[in-house]
Amino acid sequence: MPDFFIVGAPKSGTTSLYTMLRQHPQIYMPDLKEPQFFASPPRPELAHWLPREAKRPHTLDEYLALFADAQPAQRVGESSTFYISSPTAAAKIAELQPHARIIAILREPVSFLRSLHLTLLLIAYESETDLQTAMSLQQARREGKQIPPHCVRPQLLQYSEHVRYVEQLRRFEERFAPGQVLVLINDDLWSDVRAMVRQVLRFLDVDEQQPIQPVKTNVTKRAVRSPRLRDALESLAAWRGPPRSGRAEQLLRKSVRSLRRRAMMGDPPPLDEAFALELRSRFKPEVVALGDHLGRDLVSLWGYDGVS
Repeated sequence: MPDFFIVGAPKSGTTSLYTMLRQHPQIYMPDLKEPQFFASPPRPELAHWLPREAKRPHTLDEYLALFADAQPAQRVGESSTFYISSPTAAAKIAELQPHARIIAILREPVSFLRSLHLTLLLIAYESETDLQTAMSLQQARREGKQIPPHCVRPQLLQYSEHVRYVEQLRRFEERFAPGQVLVLINDDLWSDVRAMVRQVLRFLDVDEQQPIQPVKTNVTKRAVRSPRLRDALESLAAWRGPPRSGRAEQLLRKSVRSLRRRAMMGDPPPLDEAFALELRSRFKPEVVALGDHLGRDLVSLWGYDGVS
């Protein structure tokens, strides 16, 4: 079992941290980021069929096999960003690894939701290209209606739930001792990458002087222009089944990815300013509560001072 878990949140710097930690010789993290083994379960009819889900472990033996190459002296970890929003992940992790160390990175709510929405569009979990429209569908989707056909985890479409930061942290804090949970703020990562990485290395009890090359990855800069084309490509991938080896297979997948980039992607439209202000007003209580919880002035840091 892993010694530590990067539990989220998505679009908050977890991929960068995962990539940097993998440079450290005293740390082992598998090639597969986002195993999602302890997250809320996927829709069973899609879990083994879509190529993206077929790569993920579905049994404990498959999960443990991800860490088979770790050396005895290494700290072993994994990064699955939807653990933090899962109502059950903390308990499941604690049951199997009560001494685990938990790392969370949190981001200003509106920019986070904007980036998350673009990513869910990209991976075909979302079908509405407008964030405001997508958020207006939360109740219907909670009732199982208007779920995109390739959305493996419909609970991810409950956008407002993703920014209940204090509630999410408490699920882990109730299961793990205070010294086992490290909460980071996305802004700190980019203001001083090396300082934050050293903080994480100290938390993991490995050599903090080990040189780590700063990495900034997975920045959402593109948006889905044609959900219909994206869904058609996802259906093609699902019809063909899980990924297989072989040169012909690789060439076909490369061609599909190229078509996807050229025909489907475009620059993301700006977020409506009035709706952004509405969201900031809606989520200010969450920002205040998180600041109080962490003992930090996040209202000023995230520019919520003048929001009523």
